Amino acid sequence: MNWDQIAGNWKEYKGKAQSHWGKLTDDDMDRVEGRRTELAGLIQQKYGKTKEEAEKEVDAWLEKH
Repeated sequence: MNWDQIAGNWKEYKGKAQSHWGKLTDDDMDRVEGRRTELAGLIQQKYGKTKEEAEKEVDAWLEKH
């Protein structure tokens, strides 16, 4: 699956993303609106990760879905 499919079906996938990254709130997930860079930025902010670490986590999550 590619990110365009995730973004197009964000309402379906935001719950899966939120269960994976439990520190992200409903408001956070609504703000992401399927944008990969926004999701990585929130992960970076909430979990204290580097940009590269957050992007790798998003990539790994994408591979699972």
